[in-house]
Amino acid sequence: MLLGFILQPNLLAEFTPKSKIQNPKPTMPTTTSPPHLDSLIQRYIQKTPGSKRYAQDARRVMADKTSLGLGFSPELKEICYPVVAERSAGSRLWDIDGNEYIDILMGLGTNLLGHNPSFVKEAIAAQLEKGIQLGAQAELAGEVAQLVHQVTGAERVTFSNTGTEAIMTAIRIARTATNCPKIAVFTNSYHGHSDNTLVRAPLSEYAKKAALRVINKKSSSDSWLRSLLGPIQSLLSRNINPKAVPAALGIPAETAANVMVLDYGNPRSLNILRKEGSKLAAVLVEPVQSRCPEIQPRAFLQELRQVTQATNTALIFDEMVTGFRIHPGGAQAWFEVEADLVTYSKIVGGGLPLSVITGKAQYMDHIDGGQWSFGDRSAPTVKTTFFAGTFCKHPLSLAAARSVLLHLKAAGPQLQQDLNQKTGDLVAQLNSYLQSESIPMQFVQFGSFFSIDGSKTSVPLMALNLLSYHLLTKGIHLRQGDKGGFLSTAHSPEDIDTILQAFKESFSELKTGGLING
Repeated sequence: MLLGFILQPNLLAEFTPKSKIQNPKPTMPTTTSPPHLDSLIQRYIQKTPGSKRYAQDARRVMADKTSLGLGFSPELKEICYPVVAERSAGSRLWDIDGNEYIDILMGLGTNLLGHNPSFVKEAIAAQLEKGIQLGAQAELAGEVAQLVHQVTGAERVTFSNTGTEAIMTAIRIARTATNCPKIAVFTNSYHGHSDNTLVRAPLSEYAKKAALRVINKKSSSDSWLRSLLGPIQSLLSRNINPKAVPAALGIPAETAANVMVLDYGNPRSLNILRKEGSKLAAVLVEPVQSRCPEIQPRAFLQELRQVTQATNTALIFDEMVTGFRIHPGGAQAWFEVEADLVTYSKIVGGGLPLSVITGKAQYMDHIDGGQWSFGDRSAPTVKTTFFAGTFCKHPLSLAAARSVLLHLKAAGPQLQQDLNQKTGDLVAQLNSYLQSESIPMQFVQFGSFFSIDGSKTSVPLMALNLLSYHLLTKGIHLRQGDKGGFLSTAHSPEDIDTILQAFKESFSELKTGGLING
């Protein structure tokens, strides 16, 4: 009965895993004003008729979900389609209906330097003139590896195509080096779409989180209730069930059996790793989670590094989003933690498919056997695992990466510092407005990435989903369902003023329409 009192309707949904494969179907809250929703739907359709026709015509032959940030729902069926982009430049994107947008999706964080920067375009054009040679060693591979080493401090480097491939490879390297099959990940992290990492904690763990949040909220100002609920709070906090279960259909349960899922930032997770770490090949970490950017646990990460060193467990940093964004050296430099293996993608490819696997020689040597020299008796001394790919080290991707890395190297840390400050100013203004309007919501940033802080936001799911549609109708581009975005060096002060005003107007309309209180 007490848990029934604690757990409010739909509260558990707030804590269940928000997989990019499985999205909960949003339902209309009782406070929704149908005229508001109808008006928004009509405005979006009128603005983007070409994109809607494109979605309908392509659906028969093209199976695709990746351009939407939310799942299908009957209420939003008529606007369940993405904007179709025709061209882009700088901070702007144009769709096939001729609409111009200020882009805050920025290639899902890829375009730190804006769309289609001239130096990247020139590098690609120059390589096209020379040809696209596959199979032979790429002329630029060694230089780009050296640049990654210089910018990030990585001892050794190799290349792949996507973030998913890079993570798969890093895990395989760690398993080869340690001869252990199991790995550990953390709740709400995202490490690509391979079976190895598409797992989650059992629903019971999310239920505990929901209960603890309600207990904390209800007892914060009531000492009698705090004493009553204290034992339950202690019981719920005491243990973590590290079992992993598949997060999507088609993933065998036996695959999840080789993964532990722990609570990110929780000292109890470190206690589990102290006991079980010697049986693990790796602990895989998204230093700042794209789904929960409010968790930025410097002390936890530094202690995690100590724990994994003590248990001889590989520490893998997944820096797809954080790499080159917060600092030239990524989250490693920001949190002062040196991981054993680090994976990068997005920014480093300059908009072309490229991922980078880097790390200490003792791990990366399992790719090629380690160091040896011509003209003497030396030979590879380290056992190797399998790694290959036709399009790894693609000449165009390497040309783009070289231009990006040279630009970042020349600019130095000031580039990130200025962009981080610009994003911080936007977030501060957004939060000031929300507070002045008594809207129970906050934004948070990490580098040039900003998003709604789920731990300090209490608005219906539908309102969060509709926010993106409001912004799209006002000329701000992001995916439907996304809760934030990215700024780039191409965004001007005028762009940021326009973004801020669009958010303010969107919140005001959602408030007037009855979807959020304030």
